[in-house]
Amino acid sequence: MKFTCVPTILQEVSFLKQKLTEQLQTRFGFFLFAVVLFWLKTYFAYHTAFSLGVDGWFQQLILFINPIATTLLILGISLFVKNPKKGYRSLIALYMLNSILLFSNIVYYREFTDFLTIKTIFGSVNATKNLGSGVIAMMQPIDLFYWIDAFVLVYVYKKFVSKNRDERIFKKRWAFATIAASIAIFAANLGLAEISRPQLLTRTFDRNYIVKYLGINVYTLYDGIKTAQANQVRASADSSDMASVLDYLGEHYAEPNQAYFGQAKGKNVVYIHLESMQQFLIDLSLTDETGTTAEVTPFLNSLYHSSDSYSYSNIFHQTGQGKTSDAELMVDNSLFGLPQGSAFTQIGADNTFQSAPAILSETFGYTSAVFHGNVGSFWDRDNVYKSFDYDYFFSSDSSYTLTDENSVEYGLKDKLFFQESAQYLEQLPQPFYAKFITVSNHFPFPEDEMNSTFALDTGDETIDGYFNTVNYADEALAEFFQYMKDVGLYDNTIFVLYGDHFGISSSRNETLAPLLGANADLWGAYDDAMMQRVPFIIHNPGSGTGQISNVYGGQIDILPTVMHLLGVDTSAYVQLGQDLMSAQNEGIVTFRNGTIVTSEYTILGNTVYHTQTGTLAYQTEEVIQKVAEIRAQAELQLAISDQIINGDLLRFYTPDGFVPVDKSLHNYVNSPAELEEDIAELGDLNTSLYYTNNGVSSVPLYQTDAPEFPANQAAAEETVTEEQPAAEEVPAEEQTETVEQPKEAGTKPN
Repeated sequence: MKFTCVPTILQEVSFLKQKLTEQLQTRFGFFLFAVVLFWLKTYFAYHTAFSLGVDGWFQQLILFINPIATTLLILGISLFVKNPKKGYRSLIALYMLNSILLFSNIVYYREFTDFLTIKTIFGSVNATKNLGSGVIAMMQPIDLFYWIDAFVLVYVYKKFVSKNRDERIFKKRWAFATIAASIAIFAANLGLAEISRPQLLTRTFDRNYIVKYLGINVYTLYDGIKTAQANQVRASADSSDMASVLDYLGEHYAEPNQAYFGQAKGKNVVYIHLESMQQFLIDLSLTDETGTTAEVTPFLNSLYHSSDSYSYSNIFHQTGQGKTSDAELMVDNSLFGLPQGSAFTQIGADNTFQSAPAILSETFGYTSAVFHGNVGSFWDRDNVYKSFDYDYFFSSDSSYTLTDENSVEYGLKDKLFFQESAQYLEQLPQPFYAKFITVSNHFPFPEDEMNSTFALDTGDETIDGYFNTVNYADEALAEFFQYMKDVGLYDNTIFVLYGDHFGISSSRNETLAPLLGANADLWGAYDDAMMQRVPFIIHNPGSGTGQISNVYGGQIDILPTVMHLLGVDTSAYVQLGQDLMSAQNEGIVTFRNGTIVTSEYTILGNTVYHTQTGTLAYQTEEVIQKVAEIRAQAELQLAISDQIINGDLLRFYTPDGFVPVDKSLHNYVNSPAELEEDIAELGDLNTSLYYTNNGVSSVPLYQTDAPEFPANQAAAEETVTEEQPAAEEVPAEEQTETVEQPKEAGTKPN
């Protein structure tokens, strides 16, 4: 009996295999197979690649079913292709395209904790240079799993379908029925989503929620619609739209603190853009792989605690997908970046602005310049800066020479960058407004054997590299400040240092936690929010009134704070931030993604924490009302900013005495040559350091220990030569004397 069952079972298995093969060879059978594969792959990605905040079985159910509708819809397009061969191939092509979209979001989310937007995809044309290693660094071994299904699909088609495929024309009514089914499933999906999150599509846009409830494809479509709407806003905007903006500014403006207003009037301004630096670095000491414990950023720490520094412990970056460019937009304009993509690449070159360089130029006659050791076109800077009214833009296009040795992926190494910039800085007529954009501490924080200053071994190359490049950047800052002191510019300059955005993505925060003395097992969304703090220091030499402030603010508040220190009345300008020194500062920090932080509450979606403790806030009527008021103010601030940017509303409003920027006056093709021409025209009116030093350059005074610096290379080679013995002398007793034997007559010499 036992033995007779075996053939029966084998027969049944063979029969099932045959039936399955027959089904796969039909158009609809192969189609369903592809749908199931992609559905399961997407659900797998939801749990492994994204942090969607799924809570409870109901949301898990929604997450499980949300890929079905759009997968049916997209792959169902292939069912309308009459030719069977082309139909199968179109199905595979659509599968691959949808897989590319999903995988692109996976890789992007891994670093930026966000999803791709239409503006990011199409705006990246101006930001693709120098991105190669960053993308590669974001790849992980698990990525293979996101493509196994595609290989399976192709294999099944080649092995079982291609030679015995169904040659019948697929009936259109069944194709339409499939599309109708996808729409019906989507409607059911949306209904369930509305039960869990009412007004999902009509409330403030939250990308995480859209993906969690409706899926990647719906999110992409929704984002495309929002993008089109934003473009329409610009086209339909007129001067009347400024009325609501001016009303908001009138109510929101924070009067300057008279104790500090004009304290730095007439001084040079040096902005230092601290790439990827976060507040947790301040006063952090770590033990490296040699067992040595040291401060990660000793120089930055000294500035932070200086009696001449106004330092802030609770300043948050407010960047979106534009990251570095968003930070620049805020510190120069006190306007937010866009909810999708980068404002620089989308509208920066076309919009009207009331930027710091223009205000200071027209108010106090400042000269302005940006220093960046990368190509000028990166993030469209060579066009955007014209709109900001920068006089000069020193980039690798005309001002720096990049080699494999002296540069990293995103430009000139920081120590060399500051040193090479000195030749241009000394030529700028004073007072000047100069912004330095550092790049060494940029993801993926590559290993640099020549500049390994802080070696850790945590098992995570990104985190290890981060602390090394941070320490290197700190040393570069120390060298630059010493130069400013040595050449006499230090005392007449205020230095504004700010972190532009996070360096370590939230996906690695649990690995980072032990280094910060935190429990990785207890790490959560609140901790991720607190990690968005960035350094912000205004160093005003000679002030003696410095302090460390615990006021809560963001990058949007930097411009009005600095302007008031310089003695500029900002009440007539369109600036959405508030002076951090003002008693009227409201202390509401709005993240670009909708998160809100105040000294009392941290609001993450519908979840509210006590900011000081990180504990959940009990939803009393008082808390609910207070949170609603805070949320309304935050949402209004973002809405006003988006209204200004998307509608280019500043073209309709010019403050009294302000002359709109004429972009045609600027050309950054060769800024060093242009600067030389401009100062020649000034003659005796020239106030540059170089001119006041009677034409003696200060560059030789710049001291750097960068091993790539030519003088250091020459010194190192000379040292090696001196240490190398010319010829070792051998003691006489150890010498083997060779005695020449007399040659015999007729003997040939050897």
